[in-house]
Amino acid sequence: MKLNERSVAHYATCDSPPDKTGFLFKKGERNTAYHRRWFVLKGNMLFYFEERDSREPIGVIVLEGCTVELCESAEEFAFAIKFDCAKARVYKMAAENQAAMESWVKALSRASFDYMRLVVKELERQLEEIQEAAGGGCVGAGVGGLQSRPKSSSRRNQLISDCSKENGVAWSKPPAAFANGFVEGASSCVAWEACADSGNNTVIDYGADGMRAPPVPPRRRGASLESPVSPGTGCFSKLHDWYGREVEELRVQWLQSQ
Repeated sequence: MKLNERSVAHYATCDSPPDKTGFLFKKGERNTAYHRRWFVLKGNMLFYFEERDSREPIGVIVLEGCTVELCESAEEFAFAIKFDCAKARVYKMAAENQAAMESWVKALSRASFDYMRLVVKELERQLEEIQEAAGGGCVGAGVGGLQSRPKSSSRRNQLISDCSKENGVAWSKPPAAFANGFVEGASSCVAWEACADSGNNTVIDYGADGMRAPPVPPRRRGASLESPVSPGTGCFSKLHDWYGREVEELRVQWLQSQ
């Protein structure tokens, strides 16, 4: 692997927070004695400096395709970083005590992107299970809520059955149910008591506190009650094309008038 020396040195000493720092004893490649070095772990790169205040690292170990395990050595609390390649170097190190050794072994074992990839896959699996469980619970709660909803008063049922009106237009068909579960004419906020005004044959709703219900906004003439695609399906492209037809027609008319 080829690395830019200046870029690596800058990354080792920049202000980005390290994952772990501390002194370790590192066994030399030619001089097999153990030397005390200052180690800085950032991501999957393990930098080591001659001293803690050194301006540049004297080496770096890329922790990919490797395993960290305990090893037998003359030094106490020793462990090794081994790579899958047969000709790769084995880095032997030793900590100052048992707690430091366990902490470094754990941190180095979790530093590679391979380990992070496994963690992400496991988290995605757990998230899918939670979403499936939450979806089933919402469906069950919705069905239970519909079953436990109290029945309307007989006066309201009689008025709706006699003459159901909206903006002065009589409806002779039952409330329409859309694909997303919404039922037209149903209210999910406040229950309003209906009373008929015999003068103009309209239905006026009053709340439990005696206040008059807000007026229903006027319906656009010629607009369909149902969209060809339910918003709950997530098919944004079809929904966008359907609602953009009117804008496209107006644009064509404007271009023709120019």
